[in-house]
Amino acid sequence: MQVVENVLYIQTEPSYLHLDHDQVVIEQTEPQSSDGKKVTKKKQGLPLLAFGGIVLFGNVMISPALIGRCAEDGRTITILDRNGRFRARIDGPVSGNVLLRQAQYNTIADTGQRLEFGRSFIAGKLANSRHGLLRSARDAKDSADEAVLRNAAGRIKSSLGSLRKAGDLDEVRGIEGDAARLCFSVFKHQLSASRDVFGISGRTRRPPLDPMNALLSYLYTLLTHDCRSALEGVGLDPQAGFLHALRPGRPALALDLMEEFRPILGDRLALTLVNRRQITPDDFVKRPGGAVRFTDDARKKVIVAYVERKRKEIKHSITGKSVSIALLPHIQARLIARVLRKDLESYPPYVLK
Repeated sequence: MQVVENVLYIQTEPSYLHLDHDQVVIEQTEPQSSDGKKVTKKKQGLPLLAFGGIVLFGNVMISPALIGRCAEDGRTITILDRNGRFRARIDGPVSGNVLLRQAQYNTIADTGQRLEFGRSFIAGKLANSRHGLLRSARDAKDSADEAVLRNAAGRIKSSLGSLRKAGDLDEVRGIEGDAARLCFSVFKHQLSASRDVFGISGRTRRPPLDPMNALLSYLYTLLTHDCRSALEGVGLDPQAGFLHALRPGRPALALDLMEEFRPILGDRLALTLVNRRQITPDDFVKRPGGAVRFTDDARKKVIVAYVERKRKEIKHSITGKSVSIALLPHIQARLIARVLRKDLESYPPYVLK
């Protein structure tokens, strides 16, 4: 159990959460000992008003009374499997400005506006990916690694030029896909530790087949949660996106928004954790069928590192003010809303300087 950034994370299995007046009571069952002694339970109470969201991992149960109270208060409950894959999200009644959402839905029907949003989201991702490649090139101790990374950064710069000329969303998606494959093909050249284990050449998902893909998928899940919360906070519908295809239950707009943050809160953080040896090959286990999963302790380490990273202050490229990284998705969600309200001509993605 951890409470970070006003979010309660429950990872210990099995656990049961229920409501006792204005407190959340967390019961955790200890495994039965080999000598056959009775199973004991640990109880801990936390004030409900101390946090604004609950995230449950794996075999964690929650009482109907607590679910109802959270829905009534506007407190979101997110349910993930033990490896961090999204399962469900429980919210109360939909809130937000109906006129803003109407403008959002109208934009989805406007091919030109969708294209402009799509270009902007991917421009942010490519610019931030290039920034990360150049940073790794500067830090590289091997001249061959530096050359590979600088070459990749140059090709990403060319992709940014092609993006401005893209005539439709399929072309935008194609440019993004080619750039992503390029970045992952040189990923190992950014590693200074355990390159043989973490040096991937591409993405594998559902399930991840190697430790680095498992780490990236986990970080992307946490980032999706943050982007979805930011969009809901300004009254937008996180499922009604402009770049990603619309599917039932898919948070398409959250996936759109997170593109510009993948290189910052996903890829860069994964590299840092491995290069500093905060995450090692021993933090993963291989399951039947080839799937690679985190150990329980590793998941906790990643959450702590993710939250610490979000606390870092950074200068916003548009406002010029120093803000915590945790606020960036919220600022960008407001900028999306301003474009939809016609207060801004086009959406400016967040770009590292």
